[in-house]
Amino acid sequence: MNKRLGKGLDALIPSLHINDDDKVIEIPLNQLRANPYQPRKNFNEESINELAASIKEHGVIQPIIVRSVLKGFEIIAGERRFRASQVCGLTSIPAVVRSFTDQQVMEIALIENVQREDLNAIEIAIAYQSLINQFSLTQEELSLKVGKSRSHVANFLRLLQLPEEIKQYVSRGTLSMGHARCIAGIKDTKSQKEMAEKAVKEQWSVRELEEAVKNFEESIQNTKNKEGNNKKKVSLKDPYIHQLEDVLMSTFQTTVKIKNKNNRGKIELLYYSRDDLERLLELLQSKSS
Repeated sequence: MNKRLGKGLDALIPSLHINDDDKVIEIPLNQLRANPYQPRKNFNEESINELAASIKEHGVIQPIIVRSVLKGFEIIAGERRFRASQVCGLTSIPAVVRSFTDQQVMEIALIENVQREDLNAIEIAIAYQSLINQFSLTQEELSLKVGKSRSHVANFLRLLQLPEEIKQYVSRGTLSMGHARCIAGIKDTKSQKEMAEKAVKEQWSVRELEEAVKNFEESIQNTKNKEGNNKKKVSLKDPYIHQLEDVLMSTFQTTVKIKNKNNRGKIELLYYSRDDLERLLELLQSKSS
């Protein structure tokens, strides 16, 4: 599995390596421009200043990689070195010129940052969606290119459906990817916002948030039962059934509900897009064969 998923990386990452046969040239900083497909929107100023101090003392040890464009060069890999060189007052930087297509540039920028964990979850999600839109990729094709599972890609793309306020929480690191995935499972936007605000205010862990969401959903169900003049108490879920739901959720990477009564019932698997449905069908077929 990992070998298959890594093929996209294998095809791109070696092209970022500098070897003895490469011709290194000095390029004036004013002839360089940032990668327009760079998924990282925020660069840590303290980190850039530290790198600038190192460059001032030792110079730029590793050349950046660029491609030739109209009226100059475009940075493919090494934007932090470029920014740090500007800070410490250099006028040029060592570089290797290579040929890349727009799609390769976009993929490289995403892969380089994701592999170094420089992006937050929303930046990754936006980058994934940009690749899909720009080059008409399916989620499966994208997963192969970035060396991730299809469910991984689907989970990130779901974050883009969250309200803007919640996406800002995730971008700033106030809420984690786990928090966001849990909130994404809530159906209405108003409740999503309220739950996110409570999670931030109370500093809930992901597990605490999951418990709060579960209680919230149960309260909604209780309200519906009362409105329907159903006076039967909602029975607590059997711990064994709850454990089975957790196992199935881990296996299928989606929300799973088991409805059980007198040892009979049904299992519900939730999906959030056509691609997500196809993914679940493939998993079910593979496990039945």
